[in-house]
Amino acid sequence: MSIIRAEKLGYDYTQYDDESGQPSEVTHALRDVDLRVEQGQFIAILGHNGSGKSTLARHINALLAPSSGTLWVDGMDTRNQDDLWKIRQTAGMVFQNPDNQIVASVVEEDVGFGPENIGVPTEEIWKRVEESLEKTGMTAYRKHSPNRLSGGQKQRVAIAGVMAMKPRCIVLDEPTAMLDPNGRKDVIQAVRDLNREEGVTVILITHYMEEVVFADRVFVMDVGRIVMEGTPREIFSRVEDLRELRLDVPQVTLLAHELRMAGLPVREGILTVDELVEELCQ
Repeated sequence: MSIIRAEKLGYDYTQYDDESGQPSEVTHALRDVDLRVEQGQFIAILGHNGSGKSTLARHINALLAPSSGTLWVDGMDTRNQDDLWKIRQTAGMVFQNPDNQIVASVVEEDVGFGPENIGVPTEEIWKRVEESLEKTGMTAYRKHSPNRLSGGQKQRVAIAGVMAMKPRCIVLDEPTAMLDPNGRKDVIQAVRDLNREEGVTVILITHYMEEVVFADRVFVMDVGRIVMEGTPREIFSRVEDLRELRLDVPQVTLLAHELRMAGLPVREGILTVDELVEELCQ
């Protein structure tokens, strides 16, 4: 069974007139979205601003309920109010700004906040805190105040806090958008390690193309719909199609594409510098 499954998922944002209180404008943020994510996969969802990717992320954590269609998380319908608690324990959420979900004044206390709220025994909480800090590389900072951490370190604390709740799936909504290149690299590496070593399903919402090179599947969204789906190599082989959607490709992929357009026998879909070097040496 797929851990995440959407069928004909739709969602509308409705604006209301201040005077009459009647609906004045409806924005179709999601339209007929079909999606399947298997347990243990690393999924990336791409799209320009306003494409619907963040709205989709909030449905996976049941922060939003569908206007039409259905979304299931581990077989649970997100419209079922009785299952909301279980859904949010199954699919943890990491937001763009870590300051929005860090609540304690000490790192280790913040990581233990989630497990404590769901009734985990004290001894087990501290065990989970230790494991989560180690997995995210933040053990050395356990006694620090989050205010003294860099943006990348704060984001890893936020990920550790979600991990301590033992979710089967983590949804990351543009978690590196506010970070410098080094911070982005550290956070993505921590997420990849969790996916490979712990088997946690990862759904990464991003507009940084380099972050999705190692994903299992990539979904591209535009005007509320999924318009492209495939492996990173399949997606990034379609450079011109991505440009029409106002999306970039990894720099090395673009270089390989330009070399190919200039007449060199370079295949499309190059994803890494090593691949390009090997291709040129042949």
